[in-house]
Amino acid sequence: MRCMPNTPALVLEGCTGVCANDRVSEAEMAEVMGLLRSFGVAEAVPERLMDAVVGVSGRSPAYVFLFLEAMGDAAVAAGMPRQQAYTFAAQAVLGSAKLMLETGKHPGELKDMVCSPGGTTIQAVKVLEEKGLRGAVMDAMEACIEKSRNL
Repeated sequence: MRCMPNTPALVLEGCTGVCANDRVSEAEMAEVMGLLRSFGVAEAVPERLMDAVVGVSGRSPAYVFLFLEAMGDAAVAAGMPRQQAYTFAAQAVLGSAKLMLETGKHPGELKDMVCSPGGTTIQAVKVLEEKGLRGAVMDAMEACIEKSRNL
């Protein structure tokens, strides 16, 4: 068996990818999945996708923390106390993730729900697109996945 958990498991919100070879029985797999689900989500994936699991969930808490730190820094620059800025940023990310998971809506649809015509959000999204946020995230994950493949 091969498992890739992530650090949110420390607060029972982990995400673990699991693969097994043909020597693992269904009963053994069920037992392992039960254990892993005790600290978050666990899903079986084919071995060929384990490097993608590394990029999308195993290492992604670092990407999220970097994003949260940047959001907090911007709020501090606008005059908000740092701890309050981090609380607001973290709750926004937590709530957004929960909204996506619970509604099953595509992230683009949820983004569009926040972007009023001529509003503040669409201006911020425009800057993020101009600065290449989407491409930077994809490139970073690609580098992570490639490094994992070469380990």
